[in-house]
Amino acid sequence: MVALDTPDDPGHSIDVSWNLSPDDEQLENYEILRAKPGGEFELIGMAGRGMANFTDDAARDGVEYRYKVAAVKEGESHLSEASNVAISSPQWFIKGYANVLIGVVVFSFCVIWFIHRARRGEPLFVRRIAGLAAVDEAVGRATEMGRPILFVPGTSVVDDVATIAAVNILGEVAKKTAQYGTPLIVPNIDPIVYTVAREIVKQSYTEVGRPDAFDPDSVYFVTENQFAFAAAVDGVMIRERPATNFLMGYFRAESLILAETGSISGAVQIAGTDAVAQLPFFVTACDYTLIGEELYAASAYLSREPLLLGALKGQDVGKIIAVVLLLLGSLLALLTKWPVTSWFG
Repeated sequence: MVALDTPDDPGHSIDVSWNLSPDDEQLENYEILRAKPGGEFELIGMAGRGMANFTDDAARDGVEYRYKVAAVKEGESHLSEASNVAISSPQWFIKGYANVLIGVVVFSFCVIWFIHRARRGEPLFVRRIAGLAAVDEAVGRATEMGRPILFVPGTSVVDDVATIAAVNILGEVAKKTAQYGTPLIVPNIDPIVYTVAREIVKQSYTEVGRPDAFDPDSVYFVTENQFAFAAAVDGVMIRERPATNFLMGYFRAESLILAETGSISGAVQIAGTDAVAQLPFFVTACDYTLIGEELYAASAYLSREPLLLGALKGQDVGKIIAVVLLLLGSLLALLTKWPVTSWFG
């Protein structure tokens, strides 16, 4: 009988193996007993006949254990000799995840390489996104008409990825409104998002050298009720008649209510969300719509900040590599009997 620490695991596990009993076919089962040094053997599990191994996943790391197996036949137990001493311990690296390690290294290298290139001033190509390319035009239109810009950073909480992307876009839009002297209105459904949005807008006005132009009342909290918030924003659209509406972030059933009211008011509307169910409403009622990852790429697209731009390019290259590997693996799987699927976990 042999007991060994389970290989390639996070610990708390010992593998136990033994030779089958000559009377294996007549046995009821095998009972596995465990003992600490100086202690008594206690039952910790059972295995059916024909089985010659057992994994003790209740072991404590760093504790010495010995094991015995009892073959149970007609109610009687026949104990084996005690096994060697085994100690459970975690492994620093699980060999089965080598492909994940390679992927992380390649992906990290791509991101760091493009960040380095961006910081050296090299131009990095990012495909044109119509909704973002229209931001300057939309802000300029509002300035010429003497009407405000409405920015709604979604209806979710601050730890939502779409909300984080939305407030990053808000910072870039606020810089442009500060430069042109265009009024900005930012209603919020969440009090924490309101606090973050207010500080971002204030910082944006400071960065362009116009801190005195920041109006603290332009960024405000409305209510946490979903449809009460939608009704309040609709009221702003009708009363203030903003020239441009930005609907960015995560939206739910209120998306069509907001977009339709904005369309009726005659505003240019630029929307963006990662909520797949709401995209059709934005595509129908808005002039421009950022779909999925375009929302996440918006802050890098608008700011051209080297860190964000390099990270964006690195992610794109990483996706291309992943797609190429998947295609090659699929092709090899079709043309050969190689188990290439194991390469990807």
